[in-house]
Amino acid sequence: CGGVRYLVIGSLRGVVACHCSQCRRTSGHFVAMTSAPSAAVKLTTSASLTWYRSSSAAERGFCSVCGGNLFWRQIGGDTTSIAAGTLDTPTGIAMEQHICVADKSDYYTLTDELPKHAAW
Repeated sequence: CGGVRYLVIGSLRGVVACHCSQCRRTSGHFVAMTSAPSAAVKLTTSASLTWYRSSSAAERGFCSVCGGNLFWRQIGGDTTSIAAGTLDTPTGIAMEQHICVADKSDYYTLTDELPKHAAW
């Protein structure tokens, strides 16, 4: 909707697919996130950015107008995870691994050759 816009100054990490129940429930499927140092994420428009503390360890940033799932960050951490689908293309990055696969739902299978980790 354009309510939140950002720039990332510098490199992005490869994409990590998280299959935990919280990520699945906030997105409707697993979440594919890249990340960058928080200082490198520059908000250019943020009037509708809302941060929700989803656990004692982390918070999620979303657009309060359209509900877009945008960011995840650990409380006290210095890295911001960014929903890969929100990046303009070409991104120059690729999926590199799956995490929390022990918590994935039963309606899909993981058939790629990427590393798969039971937990974070």
